[in-house]
Amino acid sequence: MVFPPSYFLFLFTLILGSMISISSTSWFGAWVGLELNLMSFIPLIALKMNPFFSESALKYFLVQALGSVIFISSSFMFISFPTFSLLVIFLSLLLKLGGAPLHFWFPQVMEGLKWPQIFFLSTIQKLAPLTLISYLMTNEVMINITIFSAILSALIGSLSGLNLTLLRKIIAFSSINHLSWMLVAISISDTSWIIYFTIYSVILLSITSIFHKLQTFSLSSLIQSDQNSNLHSIIISLNFLSLSGLPPMTGFIPKWIIIQVMLKLNLLIPLFFLLLAALITLYFYLRIIISMIILFNPILNFNMKYKSLTASPSSLFFKTSFNFIGIFLPIYFIFI
Repeated sequence: MVFPPSYFLFLFTLILGSMISISSTSWFGAWVGLELNLMSFIPLIALKMNPFFSESALKYFLVQALGSVIFISSSFMFISFPTFSLLVIFLSLLLKLGGAPLHFWFPQVMEGLKWPQIFFLSTIQKLAPLTLISYLMTNEVMINITIFSAILSALIGSLSGLNLTLLRKIIAFSSINHLSWMLVAISISDTSWIIYFTIYSVILLSITSIFHKLQTFSLSSLIQSDQNSNLHSIIISLNFLSLSGLPPMTGFIPKWIIIQVMLKLNLLIPLFFLLLAALITLYFYLRIIISMIILFNPILNFNMKYKSLTASPSSLFFKTSFNFIGIFLPIYFIFI
């Protein structure tokens, strides 16, 4: 099992904390939900007495505790200094999300986690802070600051992912890059970022479940995995293409929605940086895909035994089928 049965209580309180933050009518209630969410995630990180898990849990706790202190302190100043209070609340939530320029902790924490925890950290743990940020979009200043942070996250998430071979760090910087699209979508409308967040979560679930099954954490171990096959390499490649947002994969659908809206609002400069960052992320995904394809070719591969196309369980196709919706059903034509 991914988690022992006794840990499902923490999973329940983890989701409950997010729900409390989202549905709260005050900043204090939102803070209580964020604290419950934080204290529920720590035991899920430190499943075993392992120095890597303990280090990641400690780093995550310190950063999130700092963000919570700034959050609750700035909310007290809301009546006297509303604009300054909103700005500091936004920065505290950005720190909790791991968005640029407060992203320093995110790849380091991800480096010490297993794939199920990586999925939770990249999706469920971001739900409450993203929702609270959407509540802050009350004036032009906050919208401009959000878009500026999105541009920084896009550039840092794409450029920092170059020349990496560790899969967890690649997924971490990819998550920072996708966060930039969500921040822009938040400044536009609530529907846009919810669609993007949902599709990104399902795509990341398919990728992390495959990596968890193969128990691989680097590009070399992914290629040399005994459980790997040509079928796995094809499916992993298509998942990466969907994660990068390459048409006609499913990952392109939310990006196309946001691009259409940004063009109508004349947000051309932010759109330029987002598309530039998307091309850079596509480049380092293609580096992984090309190396996998070459090393699985029996003619070009001299150091590894040939792995024939093996039967794969139906669960593998079920987990990854969502990424192929864009190919078979071009839904995005509806949004033109």
